[in-house]
Amino acid sequence: MTVALKVSNLKKTYKNGTVALKGLDLTVQSGEIFALLGPNGAGKSTLIGIISSLVNATSGEVEVFGDSLTKQRNLVKSHIGLVPQEFNFNMFEKPMDILVNQAGYYGVPRKIAIQRAEKYLKQLQLWDKKGTMSRSLSGGMKRRLMIARAMMNEPKLLILDEPTAGVDIEIRRSMWEFVEQIAKDGTTIILTTHYLEEAEQLCKNIAIINHGEIIKNTTIKQLLTTLDIETFIFDLDKSPSDELLKALDAEITEDHSIQLDVHKSKALNDVFKTIDELGFKVLSMRNKVNRLEELFFKMTHKPTDKQSDMEDMA
Repeated sequence: MTVALKVSNLKKTYKNGTVALKGLDLTVQSGEIFALLGPNGAGKSTLIGIISSLVNATSGEVEVFGDSLTKQRNLVKSHIGLVPQEFNFNMFEKPMDILVNQAGYYGVPRKIAIQRAEKYLKQLQLWDKKGTMSRSLSGGMKRRLMIARAMMNEPKLLILDEPTAGVDIEIRRSMWEFVEQIAKDGTTIILTTHYLEEAEQLCKNIAIINHGEIIKNTTIKQLLTTLDIETFIFDLDKSPSDELLKALDAEITEDHSIQLDVHKSKALNDVFKTIDELGFKVLSMRNKVNRLEELFFKMTHKPTDKQSDMEDMA
């Protein structure tokens, strides 16, 4: 399989002495949706900035589809599309103009640019807004416009930095569908997100960065197997009895709901059996929190850690 991104011993120290990256290594295979996670100040934005040529590395190497960022910067830039967290397009331009102008920066002929703009505006459900002033678009529409703009050079590697921040679940799901489709069409995607259910649903592989270092680089499936205990909420047909709470070592969360920790060595069948034997029925069951979120918190949060006042530098 072709390597889409290879980062080798990448280091970044800012002028104020802040060490953002400490010899980071990372490989992303072609055609995958890759999750890059980390708390604020971990180094994600610095890494993305270096890959997309917005930040200069102190040392180390970045290769995109075999081309060196230090030796072939313009070629590497042509391979990449970036959707940053902040809206950074001209709010007084129309979506169609924004996309066509963006294509022009990459030397795309105007006729082809118009065709591409129509394609992506339709795919991202913005076609009826093509002639509307961009400042009047909703937050979700602006997010989708950012993605459409990043696709105008038809990048081999698309970096999505918190693409669904602040949008409702319906728009989020439509954006997921678009991301999955372009991945099937061959675009490699790096996704950063605070909605960890997105990473679990969309991505096969994941890297977690903290304090400028990769602390975990594996498949999401393998990562989830390391979770020893999961907390479940069971919704019952009636209020739980003291006997049930004692038998399961559970606690009441609501009138008809109980919460309990289940070790991976204990079968859920045993829990259901106990509930049934004591005369209760389970109406529904769910994890208390997203499993990936629980692992992420455990790996990146330590009691001795002090909350950093500094966000990632871009």
